[in-house]
Amino acid sequence: MSIVGTKVVRVEDEKLLTTGGTYIDDLREDALTGAVHAMFVRSPIAHATITSIDTSEALSAPGVVAVYTAADLDIEPAKAGPVTQPWLASDVVRYVGEPVALVLAEHRYQLADAAELVDVDYEPLDVVADVETALAGETVLHPELDTNVVQTKGGDFAEDTFADCEVVVTKTITNQRVAAVPLEARGAACAWGEDGRLTMWLSTQNAHYAQKSLAKGLGLDIGQIRVITPDVGGGFGAKIGIDPEPVVLAWAARRAGRPVRWSETRSENMVSMTHGRAQRNTITIGGKKDGTVLAFRLEVVQDVGAYPRTLYLPTLTEMMAPGVYRFPRVETASRAVVTNTTPIGAYRGAGRPEATAAVERAIDLFAAEIGVDPAEVRRKNFIPPDAFPHTTPTGASYDSGDYAAALDKVLEAAGYAELRAEQARRRAEKDPIALGIGMSAYVEITGADSSGDSGRVDINPDGSVTAYTGVSPHGQGIHTTLAMLLSDRLGVPMERITVRHGDTDEVPKGVGTMGSRSLQFGGSAIRKAADEVIEKARRLAADALEASVDDLELDVETGTWRVRGAAAAGSVSWAELAAEAEPGELSADVWFNELAPTFPFGAHLAVVEVDTLTGKVVLRRIVAVDDAGPILNPVTFRGQRHGGLAQGVAQALLEVMDYDADGNPTTATLADYSFITATELPDFELVDMVTPTNRNPLGVKGIGEAATIGSTPAVQNAVVDALAHLGVTHIDMPTTPMRVWEALAQGREAD
Repeated sequence: MSIVGTKVVRVEDEKLLTTGGTYIDDLREDALTGAVHAMFVRSPIAHATITSIDTSEALSAPGVVAVYTAADLDIEPAKAGPVTQPWLASDVVRYVGEPVALVLAEHRYQLADAAELVDVDYEPLDVVADVETALAGETVLHPELDTNVVQTKGGDFAEDTFADCEVVVTKTITNQRVAAVPLEARGAACAWGEDGRLTMWLSTQNAHYAQKSLAKGLGLDIGQIRVITPDVGGGFGAKIGIDPEPVVLAWAARRAGRPVRWSETRSENMVSMTHGRAQRNTITIGGKKDGTVLAFRLEVVQDVGAYPRTLYLPTLTEMMAPGVYRFPRVETASRAVVTNTTPIGAYRGAGRPEATAAVERAIDLFAAEIGVDPAEVRRKNFIPPDAFPHTTPTGASYDSGDYAAALDKVLEAAGYAELRAEQARRRAEKDPIALGIGMSAYVEITGADSSGDSGRVDINPDGSVTAYTGVSPHGQGIHTTLAMLLSDRLGVPMERITVRHGDTDEVPKGVGTMGSRSLQFGGSAIRKAADEVIEKARRLAADALEASVDDLELDVETGTWRVRGAAAAGSVSWAELAAEAEPGELSADVWFNELAPTFPFGAHLAVVEVDTLTGKVVLRRIVAVDDAGPILNPVTFRGQRHGGLAQGVAQALLEVMDYDADGNPTTATLADYSFITATELPDFELVDMVTPTNRNPLGVKGIGEAATIGSTPAVQNAVVDALAHLGVTHIDMPTTPMRVWEALAQGREAD
């Protein structure tokens, strides 16, 4: 019986739950002996000219080793899209939290006091705190551009796009800015060897990208840098890129002649780690009164923060704009603008959740306008299952799917008819606790980077297996999944399989973990390497058993080689083969480059209760189908869905990173920034559905972000649906009690 598809407890968990992981703060490497500790001095002002920086008092503080400013740096600043982003601000600061100076001290407890003694004089400038002010252009953040619009795509719309539509609905909605809030904030430790080579321990999702970025920032050859990723306490996309801080730390370690350690505080993390989402979307949808949609238009304004580091986000939103629907006409346009806020980066889903939220709100708005059940409008417009592979008007090539089946499974599991009946009863009785039912259907792209990944498999002399992967786990259970693949392929027990990752010396090539790519690329690479090892072993086993290569088979139940149909001929184990093999003879190092992305899909239904007297929203149920193809391990698959659902619900109900008109963050601590806990979540009702892809040998699609993408619009739609009979047509996220109460007041005024 194959281990693939069975429930296997994650091998990572015993360590994490007993002795604990080894995170940046836990490192006790010999190379870090005598390390100094680092803290960045950060701007408290959103936009200002730096008139002077005086470090003298800080330099005399207890334990201080050095204080560095931009004037000390002798490395070229980085490019962020069309602008330059300094490693340390020199002339102008452009967001609260931008690094201005670096303090090194003997002990961590000495840092905060010393950092406060760095005297920076600021001359405030006009602030661009939101996209409307950015588009107005009265204040330009990067004068060399003469505009705050740093990227424009599309917008050449046809005049007759909606000419034949009986009903047209337009609405501008907000997909709010959120913070990643990983359990482990950012951290790094670095040391220069006597050979002039840098070793950087970094909490990152992709060691190889960090290695390249460090080399570029420091002006070094890539071989002069080794990046090691220890355990990583969450990333959610915000640990994909290389931030300014690690480059400055590496430079400072070289200048000071000592290793450097850095772990940011939670308050620093909230304002200096990249945020996510931050889109304003204008949706226009038109069609017939029977529910047939004829045209859809999405206009995106992407807030990229002070420096445009991730301009691909609105591009992904445009690509996925049609969602699961076969709209005859689709038009998109996007503009990316800079503001005096923390830069925007990837956040679980990165552009795809924004697209789904837009089109799923559009479908509900259209359904409400024509008075047709939103489930029926969705069914009428789905891409049919016989249309795959399907290329959308925006150029996405969907591999496989059955969107109507996913929605039907969810509606049946939820008891949709009964829910609508209960809703009608409450409305008839004027119950102040309104019932809302919201749904969403989604498709997303995984492995969109199409850059492949590495996999190496070694059979050790004792018959155990060591695998090396270019993907990088930070909570997903990748060790378990890859070990299961190898055990199934090689017949070696999981406890005899070690998976190595995140060290650019051990794994010279790799891409990392983001975009739900790990299994389809990293897993496929490991399987390819295992198959190559099997073919090498077949020849050795044939010699050992004095048989034809064509007659040899691997018995994966026992992990032994034998002659097919000739039990009397005996068998040979992996250990016996390895003992006789030349070094490296039972190894394979491959790069998987079958590069087509895949398109997971699903449907979610949310049930909420809304207190119409106070505005409080309570999520009572969420029922979800998340189809990512064959399931290798139901335990890790379920865990990814649970985490995704929680984050998606959190955005709909609670989370927002807000700024005031002066660019000051108003939700910069966990006292103000609300994220989800078990208290606010019901038990998740997960419905299974499996639709394989033919774009990789495993038939799998990514699951890491899918549940986040489907749950957010389902919950938002449910909140609006609960209040529809009271004149409410839309509530922007997060649907907090205040926003609900305000929407109810507006609905009463409209009546």
